[in-house]
Amino acid sequence: MTKQKGFIELFTEGAYNGLQIGLRNMMPNVILAFIIIHALKITGLLDWIGSVAGPVMAIWLLPGVAITVIMASLLSMGGAIGVMAALLTAGALTPYEATVLVPACYLMGNPVQNVGRVLGTAEVPGKHYPIIIFICVFNALVSIWAMELLLNFF
Repeated sequence: MTKQKGFIELFTEGAYNGLQIGLRNMMPNVILAFIIIHALKITGLLDWIGSVAGPVMAIWLLPGVAITVIMASLLSMGGAIGVMAALLTAGALTPYEATVLVPACYLMGNPVQNVGRVLGTAEVPGKHYPIIIFICVFNALVSIWAMELLLNFF
């Protein structure tokens, strides 16, 4: 006869497992994002990206460097949050702009990884991949406008 675990034991075990997932899966992406943004800032490439992408990102009332968050979201949600946090601490994004970008990061949902891991394994035809990725990008970009609109009420 096996003894059932109590609430405290279950909670502690779940918290430990959650911490392990965060440390093993998310932290490397976040740390890498901080390093990349810092390297881009030191080399001046971050300013260059901001000026080149500025006109496009102005459509969403964001600075040009915000495109790096969107690009990172294509590959990794945790990495995108890391990029956003690094831009925020570097002063390239304001807290308001970061708030506007958060839902976009989650709606993007790292479609490149998902296409390879899930759809490739399920043998979904490759011709469907571009539309799936487009839908993720479209949803993310529309969410930026929605956040801008919602934040005007608060």
